[in-house]
Amino acid sequence: MTKTEIRKQYKALRLKLSSEEIEEYSLEIANKALELPIWNAEFYHLFLSIAEQKEVDTEFLLHIIQGKDKHVVIPKTEPKTGGMVNYLLTDQTKIKKNRWNIPEPQGGIEISHDKIEVVFIPLLAFDENGHRVGYGKGFYDRFLAKCRPDVLKIGLSFFEAVPEIRDVFSSDIPLNYCITPSKTYKFSN
Repeated sequence: MTKTEIRKQYKALRLKLSSEEIEEYSLEIANKALELPIWNAEFYHLFLSIAEQKEVDTEFLLHIIQGKDKHVVIPKTEPKTGGMVNYLLTDQTKIKKNRWNIPEPQGGIEISHDKIEVVFIPLLAFDENGHRVGYGKGFYDRFLAKCRPDVLKIGLSFFEAVPEIRDVFSSDIPLNYCITPSKTYKFSN
């Protein structure tokens, strides 16, 4: 399948999920994250979920990361450049939804890309090779290209892998892991 076909199909599948299913699956995904060998890092990039898009609720992961006394870094999109600026999440961080309903920090302590060690990535679907389909704007691929080479890239998905995304670009950065409610995929990228 192509990214366009996958995007359409998985947006529809996600819209069918109830709020109870989203909560249950999100908790299962967070619990599976605890099993990954990622907890020696200090800086974790975490997206804040778009409730209207029925994304994986990252609040459970947020509590785990904070409970381990790690630094949480959250993104703010820059539509003009197609990039993202990352800010340390603190008690003083003010969050506001942008025009796409993405909850974003309204300033704060900026964290450089090279400090980030683990990135949790939103997606609509992914394949058995670790390639992902997002919303098609390329924000995460541009961001990941600026991160350190050993940054761990972890997708979060309600659904299992599709066999193959046919139209992968050279600029698409594959995942190291993808966590679903029932399974954790590890990719050898």
